[in-house]
Amino acid sequence: MAAIGVFSDSDGDLTAFDAALKFLAARGARRFLFAGGRFDDLDDWVRWKREEVKAASDYSSDDFLEDVGRFLIGLDQLERPAAFGTAHEQALAIEELARMKDKILRAPEKGSMAYQNRSVPRKVLEMVGDALCCLVHDKNDLDKEDMINSVVLVHGKDAEPKVVQIGPRTFISPGRLKGELPTVGLLELAERQVTYSAFTLAGEALIDRQPIVLGGGKTRLSVK
Repeated sequence: MAAIGVFSDSDGDLTAFDAALKFLAARGARRFLFAGGRFDDLDDWVRWKREEVKAASDYSSDDFLEDVGRFLIGLDQLERPAAFGTAHEQALAIEELARMKDKILRAPEKGSMAYQNRSVPRKVLEMVGDALCCLVHDKNDLDKEDMINSVVLVHGKDAEPKVVQIGPRTFISPGRLKGELPTVGLLELAERQVTYSAFTLAGEALIDRQPIVLGGGKTRLSVK
């Protein structure tokens, strides 16, 4: 089974952002669609996790400063582990963070610097099976061309998860990450059928593998 995780509107809540990625990865997601709500949360999450990795080092910057301070006032040095004992593991963890970031496609929201930056696409395209999926924060940003070319349209800016079928088009929302009831979504491929589920981060299924109509042809979920 292949899967793509879907989440949106973290609004600066990096704990919820982190929990969403862990929750979806545990359910098989290997790529992720982040429909905005705070475009920079992905960058802030990567910085946060990098700092966690560095803090777990066996010889931190604080340790170094303490050793220098003790030396300057003539105190005996403390027993310390090797300065680079976890350097290899730290480097691997940081490399994994970089790979993880590359697996998360995101769309900017109105008002963000990224939305005003012409080099950042306001809509992101991904293949779901043989059908084109368009990712956007606000569904009101979708235009006629998007409607014609895309079969699955994933958007944020919604209070709760939804699946809305309009003709041959399916609109999907994962709901919000920030709030009293954070929710996420999961697109899955099993036996050539694409389905959509939505969950609370506590694990309650709000939408349970609802089939998504993609039209004719072979079904292939694009997960790299």
